[in-house]
Amino acid sequence: MAADNGLLRANYRYFMTIQSRFLDNDELGHVNNAVYYTYFEAVVVRFDMEELGLRWTDAAIPVVAESLCRFHRPLAFPQPIEAGMRIAHLGTSSVKYAVGLFSEAEEAPAAEGYLVQVYTDSETGRPTAIPEGYRRVYEGVV
Repeated sequence: MAADNGLLRANYRYFMTIQSRFLDNDELGHVNNAVYYTYFEAVVVRFDMEELGLRWTDAAIPVVAESLCRFHRPLAFPQPIEAGMRIAHLGTSSVKYAVGLFSEAEEAPAAEGYLVQVYTDSETGRPTAIPEGYRRVYEGVV
């Protein structure tokens, strides 16, 4: 399945390089499907920590509520993987991160999908509004 034109590298706003590891590969010689989610998580958590300044001890913390991955072509060790991310939706208490995983120099992702995080009160575990400072940062990567 080929990625559609809306999913090209240029549509993503934040990038990081992830070095695939030998243990990421399965017996078929490519990165195991479940590992793609760890790559999604890596780019999102790095963004949360570096761009938002999020600390996991803050009063409002994000938890993953939903995720999806569509596989277009395999990735394999030892290739570096370029993870692109943008904000696909910004709600009152939730944010949807669109993520694309790219081989070097490829314009269409090998895999794409999303993670939805819901901000929760760290004491009660109940949904809470996204802190205003975070919201301003998110608006910059829509």
